[in-house]
Amino acid sequence: PQDSEKAKTFVHAFLKRSMPKMKDEAIQDMLTRKAVVLEHYPKKKAKQKRKKTKGFTAKQRRELRLFEIEPEQQRYAIFLPLHELWKQYIRDLCHGLKPDTQPHVIQGKLLKADLHGALVTVTKSKCPSYVGITGIILQEFKHVFKIITKEDKLKVVPKLNNVFSLELDGFISYIYGSKFLLRASERSAKKFKLKGTIDL
Repeated sequence: PQDSEKAKTFVHAFLKRSMPKMKDEAIQDMLTRKAVVLEHYPKKKAKQKRKKTKGFTAKQRRELRLFEIEPEQQRYAIFLPLHELWKQYIRDLCHGLKPDTQPHVIQGKLLKADLHGALVTVTKSKCPSYVGITGIILQEFKHVFKIITKEDKLKVVPKLNNVFSLELDGFISYIYGSKFLLRASERSAKKFKLKGTIDL
């Protein structure tokens, strides 16, 4: 019948448009089957590369003076609230600093604690001029502490060859700077040995 010929011609043309990569013989072979499966060729989308956000380099940080404390900000009174926050932070970290708490437990937690805001004193040093310096730690670097004293003077004290003490709620802890040559972020992940040689 005429209608069946039209239908056949339409289907053949439709398959040709739908599957341009197929040859006429292959299309004719598909028409002899009872079921026809149309294939789809989606366009490949180009993957967009995500740009990684880069931080400042050490040189850029120095040029921008990000770690420098302005002279008008170098006042002991400004950082007293920071010290109060630090004391509360240590009490929470050590579960209250109770009298029956074992000293080595507190010492272990202090080794990994953030010391920004701690009130420390240099008790021993190979350089006599450092002995007796007392103040709040404002910045901790790998090799030095930056300390603000009660006289509103910013002191840069090296860790090497110095022993620091800090007191909180009757507990006195000592920091041997020569064994403490780490950044604050590195200390939190380091495993410290409980026993070792103690020297300046």
